[in-house]
Amino acid sequence: MAFILQGGNVVDFNTGDIRRLDVVVEKGRIAGIIPENEPAADSRPSHVINISGMLLVPGLIDIHTHLREPGQEYKETIESGCAAAAAGGFTAVACMPNTIPCNDTPELTEYILEKAKNAKARVFPVGAISKNLAGKELVDFAALKNAGVTAFSDDGRAVMDSGLMCSALKEIKKLSSVAICHSEDMLLSSGGVLNDGSAARKLGLKGIPSSAESIMVYRDAALADYTGCHVHIAHVSTAESVFIIKRAKEQGIHVTAETAPHYWSLNEDAVFIYGSNAKMNPPLRTKSDVKAVRDGLSDGTIDIIATDHAPHSSEEKNKGLPEAPFGITGLETALPLALSLVKDNVLSLDKMISKMTILPADILGIDGGLIKIGALADLTVIDLDYEFILQPEDFISKSSNSPFAGSKLTGKAMMTFVGGNRVW
Repeated sequence: MAFILQGGNVVDFNTGDIRRLDVVVEKGRIAGIIPENEPAADSRPSHVINISGMLLVPGLIDIHTHLREPGQEYKETIESGCAAAAAGGFTAVACMPNTIPCNDTPELTEYILEKAKNAKARVFPVGAISKNLAGKELVDFAALKNAGVTAFSDDGRAVMDSGLMCSALKEIKKLSSVAICHSEDMLLSSGGVLNDGSAARKLGLKGIPSSAESIMVYRDAALADYTGCHVHIAHVSTAESVFIIKRAKEQGIHVTAETAPHYWSLNEDAVFIYGSNAKMNPPLRTKSDVKAVRDGLSDGTIDIIATDHAPHSSEEKNKGLPEAPFGITGLETALPLALSLVKDNVLSLDKMISKMTILPADILGIDGGLIKIGALADLTVIDLDYEFILQPEDFISKSSNSPFAGSKLTGKAMMTFVGGNRVW
């Protein structure tokens, strides 16, 4: 169906200006962009959706989502995860390979793509780097890429063997793809529950030092320099990591980076309030780390905002801090938390939107992230002033393990379109 999104406020990424525009959608793509007050043409579609006063942006793209299917469908499925994505304003998600079994074969990639055909968001599978994520033997990268893999990662684990990782990056480079690196020295972090800081000491729990992350960020950046492969650092949480990434970029190394909302919104003391819903890997760090992450977002060291959406059942999360799994949901809270960066003057509105649209699209090498004639009609309509409380029972995701559940949030996706179809 052809229609017009009328009167939306659209951000110009080049200038930062906001313009009031009408956007014409036909056959799943943007067919026209009409400035305010331009006389109506007879050829315009008759169906009009009035979005005056709202922000119209390219559909949000999450480069780091755990959809849990196959193997842990009680936590999330491709269908439910994509529905949660649409509710959060996301039109595309890259799903990590640590499913059961993991995505280390073309057959598994094809299974995910088949299951995603009728989902409410586009799904871009990320393939494993090593077979069974074991860090011992490399996958067939070309076969996975041909099956539809968008990037490669052993997320949830690091490839500890630097020689193996070097070989992997050389192969990924040949395919003009990207390695999404879970940078963690697992010998340093082994048995850790929280950040190695005051909260862990007060609770008598083993800590995870910031060096467990930063050592491997340095290693992965060094291997990116040596191989020429594009390395993307996942879920940056420490000041040291931000420093290393910034220096790598200054040296011309092809490194990009992401962080997630919890790393700029919360610090290690959040466990005293939220318990295991504040347990994630990497863990919440110190107040100085939070400031460094915010500074890294502001100066462009950290390229994009990802969710690291990691759903778990309430039964699992209620086991207590030592036994509960790492991770929180993120697809339905990322947008308002990202908008808080604009309110706090960490990012301008155009820079914040670009970190959730065009920049993740560029990193993955996928179509999307722009409002222009001919582009996919993947669009999100946002009410910047909408205040709401997302209660655990209101989550579209099958899981609600979030420290932000029950909090007052501002800014919400009111409509989400994928290929011109309204999915939220």
